[in-house]
Amino acid sequence: MAVPVTVPERPARRVSAWHFVRLKLRVLGNNFRGQTWRVALFVLGVLFGLWFAAVGFFLLAVPGLAGESRYALMIAAFGGGLLTLGWLLLPLVFFGVDETLDPARFALLPLSRRTLVTGLLAAALVSVPALATAITAAGLVVTAGVLGGWAAALVGALGVVLGLLVCLAGARALTSAFAAMLRSRRVRDLAAVLLAVLAALLGPLQLLVLAAVRQTDWDRLDGVARVVGWTPFGAPWTAGVDVAEGRAGAAVVKLLIAVATLGVLLFWWSRSLESAMVGTASSGPARTPRGVAGGAVAQLFPRAVGWARRDRFGALVARECRYWWRDARRRANLITVAVVGVFVPVMVNLGGFSFSTEGGAAFGGADSSPALVSLSMIFVGALAAVTLANQFGFDGSSYAANLIAGVPGRVELRARMAAFSIYVVPMLLVIAVALAVVLGRPEWLGVMGGALFAAYGCGLAINALVSVLGAYSLPESSNPFALNSGAGFTKGLLTLVSMVGSAVVAVPFVVGAALLGDVWLWLALPVGLAYGGGAALLGAYMAGDTLDHRQPELLADVTPRR
Repeated sequence: MAVPVTVPERPARRVSAWHFVRLKLRVLGNNFRGQTWRVALFVLGVLFGLWFAAVGFFLLAVPGLAGESRYALMIAAFGGGLLTLGWLLLPLVFFGVDETLDPARFALLPLSRRTLVTGLLAAALVSVPALATAITAAGLVVTAGVLGGWAAALVGALGVVLGLLVCLAGARALTSAFAAMLRSRRVRDLAAVLLAVLAALLGPLQLLVLAAVRQTDWDRLDGVARVVGWTPFGAPWTAGVDVAEGRAGAAVVKLLIAVATLGVLLFWWSRSLESAMVGTASSGPARTPRGVAGGAVAQLFPRAVGWARRDRFGALVARECRYWWRDARRRANLITVAVVGVFVPVMVNLGGFSFSTEGGAAFGGADSSPALVSLSMIFVGALAAVTLANQFGFDGSSYAANLIAGVPGRVELRARMAAFSIYVVPMLLVIAVALAVVLGRPEWLGVMGGALFAAYGCGLAINALVSVLGAYSLPESSNPFALNSGAGFTKGLLTLVSMVGSAVVAVPFVVGAALLGDVWLWLALPVGLAYGGGAALLGAYMAGDTLDHRQPELLADVTPRR
């Protein structure tokens, strides 16, 4: 009897979205095992998310609970539009996106693009932000159900599901697209300029909207809400209200708009996701730097740090400078500093924006004062240093090289501060000069610069200690906005602690601005430079001793767990 040489293989099991969800839950369980502090932070994140979700739920359910249909469409359009806008912008600026399942790890598996995208989208639903958004948007289902019955409630629920999927797909597509841009050196400067210009325009636009809201009858906003309801930002959220108001045909069209938007976003995400799986794009053949003398060692030092000594401190400064310029994750944080640094001062100091009786509009800084300007500049300076709150997390396991080399903690922290300041200090100067020009107060330039540098120096000191005690690992992903699950709350908590601490330490500078009056216009800049520089050196001295005693623990904290 002949024996078959080969045994026919069983047909491969079809991979579904549920497999990705199970894989994410298993990875989460492994990440939390033996990490009590991470579990505690995750629980706190869930509690905060549920609290905000409950507040949002009642705000969106107000028309239904009150039995008032007059403003139902307006609340649905504006509330849903803000949810969508938040999902698009906040991951780029503050919180990043959860990439517990790194797409790059699926590159060698025989998975189709459709399977991968749908699976990662399903896994993204298993997160605290998605749960909080779903609970918040459920208020629209309550409103539609009370005003229009079960049919309106079912359409509203379908719209909420589509709206949530649009939010998730939009956030992933946008961060993946910017990740690809930031990996390309040819477009990184353009991306920074475009984001900074967008941030500069957001302040005046928001002031324009607020002034219009104060002087406009709320009934007139109904037309604006109806227009927003026909855009991808508001279409899925207003479908249930349309059914409740007897416009079933409009609800169907809006659901089709949401489906088409979701399809476009998923297609966009799949294209950028494929490039992320492949890895960093080649930027062409390397060019030999010109005009660099001194051999191979001198070529390791960028021109911006040609002043640095050729010793341990200088080598660390040169290395960090190259990392901040070439690492996409670090560049993303620098762009965030530029964006928010322009946005916040405009919002705070242009409060004099108003409409004239002739129908025109004007900007003015009449409501500003040296103390108010100092407060806004302190916020910007403290925010600029927040990026260093997890500076060792950028290194990951490569921090072992510094540990083995026995780099003293004080030298390490001073070098990191110096390298980071080479990029941030010019941005702070540009912000101060630009704000002085916009306000028409060039004599306040010293106050602005002094407050900026005082807060920035205090922020460096606070974040040096925070980075040593509160470091956390970042995923090994090509997406610079990626975070491990639960790390978003950790990042937000560290940001809050470092900013509050920096602001408290810089309070004496604001007191001087309020008490000394015109004399402070001359003293602010030198005092601010001395105050900030002294705080930074003191922070590096104190945090350096702590770093020397917990280098092995720090390496364990920043090493990604596989």
